[in-house]
Amino acid sequence: MNAQTERLEVSGPAGRMQVLRDQPQGTPLGTAFISHPHPLFGGTMDNKVVQTLARAFVQGGWTAVRFNFRGVGTSEGTHDNGIGEAADLQSLIAQLAPDGALALAGFSFGGYVTAQAVEALWTQRDIRFVVLVGTAAARFPVPALPPESHDRTLVIHGERDETVPLAAALDWARPQSLPVTVVPGVEHFFHGQLPLLKNLVVRHLRTQG
Repeated sequence: MNAQTERLEVSGPAGRMQVLRDQPQGTPLGTAFISHPHPLFGGTMDNKVVQTLARAFVQGGWTAVRFNFRGVGTSEGTHDNGIGEAADLQSLIAQLAPDGALALAGFSFGGYVTAQAVEALWTQRDIRFVVLVGTAAARFPVPALPPESHDRTLVIHGERDETVPLAAALDWARPQSLPVTVVPGVEHFFHGQLPLLKNLVVRHLRTQG
């Protein structure tokens, strides 16, 4: 993402994991882990939405960690429909941020993986922020988020998302009374609206003292 990006290799449940880490100016507020879209459809940690989320967290004072799920790039293993990928994420959190504040973010398939991590870690860790973009609610059984997390959660969806219809995201959010921020006229990959996406996330990061 920039000249200061650290390239790491971490041992995960399926073998070596490829990781990128960016640091903010000054002392980080915590560590944000950002999960990428579906590996079988070209999703990687270099996806533009994932990079935008990382930039937003760095601007907000957070260390930003992106990584390739098993079977992507040089990360070892094979695709596991989100179950093994959730294990990848939790393993990475345990190794790179064993304590301290966390933020968890995901785009599309990465939102499904992130929601699983929130469900598993909410009572164990200090999760300050959750950011879900284009959550793949039409394609995967995305778990409901803990009610206590809602004030710290930002769900963003494009009005014209052709990959995950807005109706599917609303059907997932409605039983939880979880607000969804809808960006008018925007499709799944936020083409032409990445600066707006970044600003929405940066603004969200200012909501908690």
